[in-house]
Amino acid sequence: MSDIAIQFDSVGKLYRLGTVGTGTLSHDLNRWWKTAILRQEDPYLRIGATNDRSKKGESDYVWALKNITFDVQQGDVVGIIGKNGAGKSTLLKLLSRITSPTTGVIRARGRIASLLEVGTGFHPEMTGRENIYMNGSIMGMTRHEISGKLDAIVDFAGIERYLDTPVKRYSSGMTVRLGFAVAAFLEPEILVVDEVLAVGDAEFQKKAIGKMQDVSRGEGRTVLFVSHNMAAVKSLCNRGVVLENGILVFKGSANETIDHYLQSSTLKDDKYIINGIRYKKSGINISRIELNHTEKCYSVVSSGQQTMNVIIEGEISEDMMTDVMLIFKTRNEIPVAALADGHCRGIIERIPKGKFKIERTIKFPKYISTGDYFIDLYLHHPMVEYQLKAPHCAEIHIDGYQENYGRPLRLNEEGFMGLETV
Repeated sequence: MSDIAIQFDSVGKLYRLGTVGTGTLSHDLNRWWKTAILRQEDPYLRIGATNDRSKKGESDYVWALKNITFDVQQGDVVGIIGKNGAGKSTLLKLLSRITSPTTGVIRARGRIASLLEVGTGFHPEMTGRENIYMNGSIMGMTRHEISGKLDAIVDFAGIERYLDTPVKRYSSGMTVRLGFAVAAFLEPEILVVDEVLAVGDAEFQKKAIGKMQDVSRGEGRTVLFVSHNMAAVKSLCNRGVVLENGILVFKGSANETIDHYLQSSTLKDDKYIINGIRYKKSGINISRIELNHTEKCYSVVSSGQQTMNVIIEGEISEDMMTDVMLIFKTRNEIPVAALADGHCRGIIERIPKGKFKIERTIKFPKYISTGDYFIDLYLHHPMVEYQLKAPHCAEIHIDGYQENYGRPLRLNEEGFMGLETV
C-alpha cells in the first residue's frame, strides 16, 4: 500500500446537459434540502446515463466518468487512452483538483503538476519569468529553489528571448513549451500531461517524452499521460488504461492496453466509408465514397494487386478547386504513406458546379508490408481550406508483396512514402 502514488476509488463525475442546475426551482430546492441539510445523496444522480456522445439519449444527465477504480504505483508511467469524449481529460482534471468528483474518492501522495491545456496555470499579463516563480510558489517552493531551476527551465523551453515578455504574446507552441518545462522541472511527485504536447513541434515532443522518461525512470516520479499517439504511449508508458464512454474497460501493461484499444477500434464490415465523414464544407453533398472497389469500411488488398481505386461522388453548389488526399496509418497511428498530388505535384482539379465524380487510381510501391492500415480521406485546396474530412474512415488489410529473399518492406521503419496515381 505504501508504494501506491494514486488511488481512484469508485470515482464518478456527473454533468447536466444544457442549462446549469436541475432545471426547475423545486428541484433545486429539493437537491439543496437533501444534500446540504439532510446530508443525503443527491436524488438526481440516479438518472444519469452513460456518456455516449454519438447518441441523443433520454436523460439530461450524463456520467462523464462512472465507477473508475484503479491504483497507480509510485514510479509508474500510465498511458490513458480512448476515443474523444471517453473521459480522459475529465479524469486528469479530477486528479488535478480543477473540479471535484461527484462520487468516490481520489487519494494522491505528493505534489501534482498538471499540463492539461495550452496556458494552464499561466497569467497572460505576467511575463514568462513571473509565471515560473508564481507556479513554483503555488507548489510550495521557495524563491531560492525556483531560481536554481530557472536556467534549466528556460533552456528546455527555448524561449530565452521572450522570457520577460507577457505570456499573452506567446504562440501556442511557446506557451506549451514553457508550461511543460515548468511542470517537469519544479520536481512534482506526480506529473499529469494531456494531449497538449501535440501542439509542440516534433523536436519538442521528442524532448518532452525524453524528459518524462527521465522523471519516471531516473527520479522515480509518477506520470499520467493522455495521448492519441500510440507510438508515444508505447515508448513512454509501462502501464495503461482504456476509457470508453466514461467507463474503465481495460487496464494492464502498455502493450496489452494498446492492443485492446486498437482491436476495439477496428472498423467492422457492416459500416460504410461515407459514414466516416466528420466535416463537410457547406454547399457540398456526398452521395458515395468507394475505396478498393467497395463502399464498406473494410477491404483487403490481395498479394500482387498493383493499384487501389478511389471514387467520390456528390453534388456541389458552386465550382470548386480540390485535391484528394489519402493518408495510410499503421495500427499504432503512425502515418506511413500518402497520396497528395496537390502538395507533392501541384495538381489541383477543378470541379464544375452540379453533380461530380472524382476518381483516382493509386499505384502501390513494388514491395509493401503485410498488415492492417487505417485510412484518412480528405478533400482540400492546399494552403487554403478543407472541403471534406473523413479521418479513420476505412481500414485495409494488405497481404503484402515479398522481395526475392522473402523479407517484406516495413514502410513504418523505412520512412513516410509518397504515393502516385496511375
